[in-house]
Amino acid sequence: MGTPQFAVPSLEELIKHFEVIGIVSQPDKPAGRGKKLTPPPTKVLAQKYGISVYQPEKKSELIPLVKDLNPECIVVVAYGKILPKEVLEVPPYGVINLHASLLPKYRGAAPIQRVLMAGEKETGNTVMLVNEEMDAGDILSQEVIKIEEEDNFYSLSEKLAKSGAKLLVKTLKEWFGGKIKPTSQNHKEATYAPPIQREELRICWNASAESVSGRIRGLYPNAYTFFRGNRIKILRAKVVDVEGYPGEIQDTKKFIVACGEKSLEILELISPKGKRMTGEEFMRGYRPQLFESLNLQ
Repeated sequence: MGTPQFAVPSLEELIKHFEVIGIVSQPDKPAGRGKKLTPPPTKVLAQKYGISVYQPEKKSELIPLVKDLNPECIVVVAYGKILPKEVLEVPPYGVINLHASLLPKYRGAAPIQRVLMAGEKETGNTVMLVNEEMDAGDILSQEVIKIEEEDNFYSLSEKLAKSGAKLLVKTLKEWFGGKIKPTSQNHKEATYAPPIQREELRICWNASAESVSGRIRGLYPNAYTFFRGNRIKILRAKVVDVEGYPGEIQDTKKFIVACGEKSLEILELISPKGKRMTGEEFMRGYRPQLFESLNLQ
């Protein structure tokens, strides 16, 4: 059971090592400028291997489906919905979830974005038994993944997805062989990673440069600000030791913007015309004034 690109490496590994009797994903959704109905990445891969794909829209459709398939184990990777108790009770080996954080930290829908936004230096994967509470089940295995300075949501997602897929297969083999004793989570240490809200995408220059940098990396490629009333997306930036009034440009050659503490040099962005460019190219092309503010809409 899985839907987005993050789940694809796990599905590929499962197909190599086990008999996959079916894929359950979210329904096809409109995508792109033409809003063409597009299948989720897991469905595309399943069809390549001739595996049956099920896309129930309602919980009431999911329960009889799972009972009819009668799997020995259900593996969940970024499926996107909470599973009802009736589903959890079907497989004798339980429902196993790969979650992209070091549980009990960052439970919820957006652990990769939130861990970058928080400025963490490491994260990881957890393979766990699913229960009726969100990401609160017993742990079967974990691995730590270092977060590099240049990591953003895309790069960190890819690392976690590929490494997690191998951890998942290794853990399943040990679990089926009776070699793992589940460990309960310390619920007192739980933190949460709620879904990203649209208003979070707009950069607040009053925050520290470190905080803004984390937001740009975590929300890549969607964090934005305004320049002369037009939206620009900030893709890459670095903290520089320059002070100034938050939101104001501090240089005439480099694209340096003051924050609440220190400043950010914008290294890469998407211009108001939708063109990807470096900060210096932007400065040469748009010629912003010294101390011009980005906060104006």
